[in-house]
Amino acid sequence: MLEERESKEPAMNPFQKNESKETFFSPVSTEEVPHRPPSAPKKPPPKICGSNYPLSIAFIVVNEFCERFSYYGMKAVLTLYFLYFLHWSEDTSTSIYHAFSSLCYFTPILGAAIADSWLGKFKTIIYLSLVYVLGHVVKSLGALPILGGPMVHTALSLVGLTLIALGTGGIKPCVAAFGGDQFEEKDAEERTRYFSVFYLSINAGSLISTFITPMLRGDVQCFGEDCYALAFGVPGLLMVIALVVFALGNKMYKKPPPEGNIVAQVFKCIWFALSNRFKNRSGDIPKRQHWLDWATEKYPTQLIMDVKALTRVLFLYIPLPMFWALLDQQGSRWTLQATKMNGNLGFFVLQPDQMQVLNPFLVLIFIPLFDLVIYRLISKCGINFSSLRKMAVGMILACLAFAVAATVEIKINGMAPPQPGPQEIFLQVLNLADDEVKVTVLGNENHSLLVESVKSFQKTPHYFRLHLKTKSHDFHFHLKYHNLSVYTDHTVEEKNGYSLIIREDGKNISSMMVKDGESKTTNGMTTLRFINTLHKDVNITLGTDISFSVGEDYGVSAYKTVQRGEYPAVHCRTENKDFSLNLGLLDFGAAYLFVITNTSQGLQAWKMEDIPTNKMSIAWQLPQYALVTAGEVMFSVTGLEFSYSQAPSSMKSVLQAAWLLTVAVGNIIVLVVAQFSGLVQWAEFILFSCLLLVVCLIFSIMGYYYVPVKSEDMQGPADKQLPHTQGDMINLETKKTKF
Repeated sequence: MLEERESKEPAMNPFQKNESKETFFSPVSTEEVPHRPPSAPKKPPPKICGSNYPLSIAFIVVNEFCERFSYYGMKAVLTLYFLYFLHWSEDTSTSIYHAFSSLCYFTPILGAAIADSWLGKFKTIIYLSLVYVLGHVVKSLGALPILGGPMVHTALSLVGLTLIALGTGGIKPCVAAFGGDQFEEKDAEERTRYFSVFYLSINAGSLISTFITPMLRGDVQCFGEDCYALAFGVPGLLMVIALVVFALGNKMYKKPPPEGNIVAQVFKCIWFALSNRFKNRSGDIPKRQHWLDWATEKYPTQLIMDVKALTRVLFLYIPLPMFWALLDQQGSRWTLQATKMNGNLGFFVLQPDQMQVLNPFLVLIFIPLFDLVIYRLISKCGINFSSLRKMAVGMILACLAFAVAATVEIKINGMAPPQPGPQEIFLQVLNLADDEVKVTVLGNENHSLLVESVKSFQKTPHYFRLHLKTKSHDFHFHLKYHNLSVYTDHTVEEKNGYSLIIREDGKNISSMMVKDGESKTTNGMTTLRFINTLHKDVNITLGTDISFSVGEDYGVSAYKTVQRGEYPAVHCRTENKDFSLNLGLLDFGAAYLFVITNTSQGLQAWKMEDIPTNKMSIAWQLPQYALVTAGEVMFSVTGLEFSYSQAPSSMKSVLQAAWLLTVAVGNIIVLVVAQFSGLVQWAEFILFSCLLLVVCLIFSIMGYYYVPVKSEDMQGPADKQLPHTQGDMINLETKKTKF
């Protein structure tokens, strides 16, 4: 595994002068060496319970757990925050989510450059953690409904996310490597175990936060809405704890000084080779065997050889971003899909954003399952299951996952209620009179509707599709009640739903037209409204922050979003009387209409579903999560390990930077497709599946012609060990392998 390689001693930096070599080959001097007083013995760092583990790593592991809790907890609810709080479209929410993810994987290069060339790891972690905390504070303030309007919330959210991306990306390449620096070179075995504990802390932080943060969002109400401020505030608090814990170990840490940025050296070498080749492009200049050989005038031969080996691996990285484009949609498109499903599993009710907890949970199961069982069985069958083949199979599994996701999406769409199209409206008639009313729509093919009274309402109303001649149209209705005929006119607009409410006033009847509005489309949330048939105003309270004020004599409230659950005794109050209403179960994705009436049994609320509840169980997402996580384990873990075996040790940090860049580019691909494809969701899933299948074919061809390099072929005098600098451990911070 990767942790074992990273536990070895660091390689010599080829860009630094080896002064020890110069001393070693100097002639032996016979001159008397001046006597120097013996220096005081260095006090050994404190250990954990008498072991060889420095106490300082405990602070680093706790810091990593809290920071990962902070990052993944905030990110788990991010898409729904965009959709429900900022009221962005699904495409915009997806685009901003992946733009943020992409930035988080671009900024590690900046963090590594700062640590290697200027501040060192410790100061880089401290300073960028302060930026990280500030980002959480700004993000949490942006989620407070009472703080400004939509423009303020949007501005604070974007500023906060930018600061968080700088913070998490900046410390990403430093924390794990800084932990490795705390060990003596003789304690390589303990250092390997430390990386395993570090790996577990990342998984634990991700697993727990992805489960808890959606509960803080959905189960707690703030200002009558889901409590996004709390869902962002608790991860922010964990980041404060991470910073404090890390700072407490200050006096115990070993702090190696900056050693120079190898990534910058590689870029300079490549740039010089290209520019030198361009300057000497005339035919009389002798050709060189490799284009990087044009850098020999300025850079050492060992560096050029290492960069050559590096470019061979980087060539294989070209197809990789498409895999990350699919994998990272678990927090965006798949979460949006979960909002249209029913999270009631019988023994537990899952929030849509809690489904993301399956990924870290399955990673912990699949890694030992693949290593100890599946790969060994394949090997016993005599099949050469090479690293590149494993990566190709991982791509195919991700393709299958998105094909399954598309199938689930098609099934969801089949269960969803239809929507009115151009020059159409949907009309339901609510008869609140004591007897049947015959409703005739004049001038529209003379639709004749016989509507029963409220006492015999069915649970789900019937909608009539009416066609308009223009975008806005006047409808004429003829209402016949007993021997009474009433004519009434109402104006409607296309692509909307309307409710024609018929009421009895003494011996007469009248009607009112209510536009259902966009808020009726629940996007997976539970919404409700009330019609008050009493002659007094009614105030209705659901919980601490949600209330309705419904006017007398057939007043109609607006739709409001409530938490899914049972409401057996909702408190209501008129001018001089308190009473309660049994609203029953308000389920996922449904829009309810309650008609408050006075019956012989007292005041009651007749319940109707304007939009039926989500019928498809969220458990149907389990196969796609299992497939994509299995693909992740085969692709990401294997790919990184293969890359390490093929690149010289002096290039490990560059390799890690390139690996993270493929993740960033993958998120940009999702952003572009979400904004410009214009496809329905199931078709977009099929598009991604087909694109990755094509990329998998290209990658397989590239892998077929790739000749692996044996590790002993790359080891020179200064290349005996693998380094454990921040570049080497950069991927330990990513969600891809969570090492």
